Amino acid sequence: MAVPGSQASPCVRRCCLDGDECLGCGRLMQEILDWPQASDSRQRQILDAAARRRAARAGSVRR
Repeated sequence: MAVPGSQASPCVRRCCLDGDECLGCGRLMQEILDWPQASDSRQRQILDAAARRRAARAGSVRR
C-alpha cells in the first residue's frame, strides 16, 4: 500500500464541473477522489495534468 503524499491540495474552493473536470483546480473527478490516498509521485502527476488543463482552457478563452 502506498503512503499518502504530502502535496498541498490544489483546491481553490471554486468547484464547478464541466463534464468531469473541475473548472477551479483543473482536476478530473477521479483525481479529486483519489487525492487523499495518492502517493506523493501521483499527486505531482495530478498537479501537472491539472495545470496543463487549466492552461489549455485559458488559451481557448477568446477576448
